[in-house]
Amino acid sequence: MCTTASRHLDEPLAGTAATARTWLLIEQPGPWGAQALTSSHLDPTVGRALEAAAQGTGVRIALIRRPGRHADCGAPAERHVYAAHTTPGNVWLHSAMTRDPEQALDLDFTALGTGDPRSFDEVLQGRPHMDDPLALVCTNGKRDRCCALLGRPLAAELAASGVRGAWEVTHLGGHRFSPTVLVLPYGYAYGRAEAHAVKEILQGVREGLVVTEGCRGNSAWERPGQAAELAVRTASGEHAADVLTVVRTDGTAPRWEVTVAHADGRLWRVIVARGASLPPRPESCGSALGSPARMDVVAVRQLEKTAVPVAC
Repeated sequence: MCTTASRHLDEPLAGTAATARTWLLIEQPGPWGAQALTSSHLDPTVGRALEAAAQGTGVRIALIRRPGRHADCGAPAERHVYAAHTTPGNVWLHSAMTRDPEQALDLDFTALGTGDPRSFDEVLQGRPHMDDPLALVCTNGKRDRCCALLGRPLAAELAASGVRGAWEVTHLGGHRFSPTVLVLPYGYAYGRAEAHAVKEILQGVREGLVVTEGCRGNSAWERPGQAAELAVRTASGEHAADVLTVVRTDGTAPRWEVTVAHADGRLWRVIVARGASLPPRPESCGSALGSPARMDVVAVRQLEKTAVPVAC
């Protein structure tokens, strides 16, 4: 199993989260294929149109279903739909119900990607989600068997223990870190997750805090920014969820200078280098041995308080 090699070799988690400023989640019970939007009981024509509509907008679409057995029971009368924006300073999670997932094609994906929820609310009669935060566990065994073998028991345990926001999700990337979990609204992803740790993470979300243990990064940032932000949290002891922003990333692979800003005006310069994970290991079950890229934080330096640089 790819997870066994990754865990045994202590492969670092920071800087491995999927990238998305906004997540759009559509409930779709039943079986999922490897490309779930076009290989599930969702109309594949709708799935292809959704993929095309979201391309280049910063919106990532995933299918979700409640934990448990997934018999082929046909289309549900109503489906849950969620949209979440994860960029600090404008974090939100809205929810809606729909009888027809094709309605989602009327959304303004460009606006959603920039953090504007109005089309979601107007098209789907959505509203701010006032219930528990969401814990999305990747369980798509058609993508990788580890996601099903390790993710489904975790999702079931969370649901059985009363976690109302527990859902299975189609794909979060990083099979070798299974079970993988995305927590919304803040957008932090976790790897090698266990039920007790996920409950602590969710309690932190309720209190506006980020648990950094086992964290892969915030999906709002590209991979160097994810690693840099987590390094600043470690160096500063900052756990508040909505106070750190990646405002600038200079350089190109394999080395970046990332500027991280605090809401109180503090700034950090973080040097991040792309390395290769050695010895070789499978990135997913059944794949050839490879050396997955890793984000190594070389240095973290706090700067003098100045005006925040313009993001680029």
